[in-house]
Amino acid sequence: MSGRKRVAILGSTGSIGTQALDVIANHPDRFSVVGLAAGRNLALLEEQRERFKPQVATSAADGSAGLLRVAVETQPDIVLAATDGAVAFDAVLAAIERGIDIAVANKELIVAAGEVMLAAAAQSGSKLLPVDSEHSALFQCLVGEDAARVAAIGLTASGGPFRTASAAEMAEATLEHALAHPTWRMGTKNTIDSATMMNKGLEVIEASRLFDQPGERVLIAVHPQSIAHGFVLFTDGSVKAQLCAPDMRIPIGYALSYPDRLSRPQAQAAGEPPRAGDPLEALGAKPGASQLRYEFEPPDFERFPCLRLAYQALARGGTAPAVLSAANEVAVRSFVEGKVRFGEIARIIETTLERVAHRDATLAYIREADSDARLAAAEYVEDIRCT
Repeated sequence: MSGRKRVAILGSTGSIGTQALDVIANHPDRFSVVGLAAGRNLALLEEQRERFKPQVATSAADGSAGLLRVAVETQPDIVLAATDGAVAFDAVLAAIERGIDIAVANKELIVAAGEVMLAAAAQSGSKLLPVDSEHSALFQCLVGEDAARVAAIGLTASGGPFRTASAAEMAEATLEHALAHPTWRMGTKNTIDSATMMNKGLEVIEASRLFDQPGERVLIAVHPQSIAHGFVLFTDGSVKAQLCAPDMRIPIGYALSYPDRLSRPQAQAAGEPPRAGDPLEALGAKPGASQLRYEFEPPDFERFPCLRLAYQALARGGTAPAVLSAANEVAVRSFVEGKVRFGEIARIIETTLERVAHRDATLAYIREADSDARLAAAEYVEDIRCT
């Protein structure tokens, strides 16, 4: 592709959106921002609009029409889908149908409607490029490999703030504790999902969809250092992993620049290769560290029941993942608003999965399941509050 790549960002004022704009600002010769869609942070959106001069800038007040304008009318080469939940579903699908590449940072889109989106991408030629560090790692490990030689794929999990907490401690955890992530800088929703490990459950479903693997061949390893992000086990017993520091700007940059790679901001003069630097730092250690250790442990499905629910929804298929994702949104929001305890999040999701009818994954049924799940979850939250 000649010239600068035209980028539209859905969710520009969120954690991923702002870090993507950092990447773009460091590579003005590679990218131009043609559209920004924000939430309700109008002050930050105005700053972004002044700095990047997009053709179109919209906010939550513009609704789905604003998202659609940014994703399609700006004629981007790539759309970064970085909103929470299903709010950008129509805009992203419209972009896919027009053959526009999508950098996927919103896992709920693939979880709820992955079958629909992947089918549309196969027909239009749109590429779905993962931004989540784990899926980016898998994508990078699989480049050039024979899919028939893949025995399993694996995601790593930091374990979140409650990796060593007891079930009793987690049940009564405060919002402040749940937001104290030890490694990553993320928005509120994703940080709470990390605390419940629902983020990893959703990522299992996403990985299954993106890389065409059944649930039993999508593994999880808890890795508190968050340096090894994903791994692939091949039929000959070899394992390939991708490592980098826990900095979301790295997978964001890879998705935006694919199939190329970017130079890091501190790279030297144009044309000069990056310095090798300290070997431990290259493997993910902090600058000046004298040693680096990697730890791995299996996930605890008893203390983190959201993992079990995600695997069950994946196995059931159809609209079950959409119900799981929608119910989780309601449960997390209710916890953040102080309506329910942390330990009740998984119970809200499980009850919603039981109450909402299961159907095949058509576009109409996915929309209906999403709506029904939100209503059922909200009703159950009120039941809890009244008891």
